[in-house]
Amino acid sequence: METTLSAAAAAPAAQADKRFRILVCIDGTDESYRALRYAARIGGGNDADLVVVNIRPPDEAGRLAGFKDRTAAQGLLHWGLEIPGVRHLSRARDLLLELQAVEPQGWQEETGHIDVKGDELGDNKVVFTNNAGKKVGLKLKVATDVVAGILEQWDIGHYDLIILGASRKERSLAKSVWDPPVADRIAWRAPCTVLVASAIEEGHGHLICTDGSDRALAAVRRDALVASRCNCAISLISVAADEASLGQAKDNVENASRMLAGLGIPVLNKFTPVGVPAEEIIQAGQDFSVIVLADSGKRGFRRFVKGSVAQTVLRDARHSVMIVR
Repeated sequence: METTLSAAAAAPAAQADKRFRILVCIDGTDESYRALRYAARIGGGNDADLVVVNIRPPDEAGRLAGFKDRTAAQGLLHWGLEIPGVRHLSRARDLLLELQAVEPQGWQEETGHIDVKGDELGDNKVVFTNNAGKKVGLKLKVATDVVAGILEQWDIGHYDLIILGASRKERSLAKSVWDPPVADRIAWRAPCTVLVASAIEEGHGHLICTDGSDRALAAVRRDALVASRCNCAISLISVAADEASLGQAKDNVENASRMLAGLGIPVLNKFTPVGVPAEEIIQAGQDFSVIVLADSGKRGFRRFVKGSVAQTVLRDARHSVMIVR
């Protein structure tokens, strides 16, 4: 079984329930480390925990046979860089140190392990905890499928937000429909909000989309609270299909703006373009760090048949997209 952190290192249960938990998935690409940098900014307070996970395939060939016994006294980050995933997690640790998301002194370090049938090393982690109870974890997890491994990790931690780098976009429409990239599958299958980071840059704010529905207003509220964690400016957009519906689009952004004002959250800009919603959102989103949309609520075959604005934006945008649920 996985080792339990000491009572001194564990936050009280009442505090843990209030903590904002972020899961960052890294695969060694520069995009995934840009995503980690953004995650560290969102999770910078002592009320937020951050877990960085790398999913590796089972060692079916037995190449790691005997390695567990040889490294029993060593922590995960002291293993050889030839072990799949260790290099990625070591780079993540170095980036977190650079960003001061973890300090070299004053943090307690604990390790954990879970045996995995058919794999010599199993799941392994290292968790750093500061005096305020904030936790930053690095985990090397075994799974036959990356998507399944990430979703299994959500089951363990019940995170508020998953962040991962975008998969490569050079795919045909048919390919993206029948075999969507890892990031897209996580965005639609995860039980929580998902940020798919693509060329993400800090300082350009969040563009939150609303169509006036209760689901969209809930997404506006949830992302506004996330954006406030990193002092990210918020702008609103509602697209009118034609001139006749322009008044409704304006009402949509005004209603969302009033709701945020009640939370003490200012709105920088309001946009109400006329046109095809997905196209207008993608165009406007080029000037922002993140485009934010509510989950459509469609599942499985309904999404395939009907599609959604959120699905189109996630597929076609070259900038970061957050799907809120």
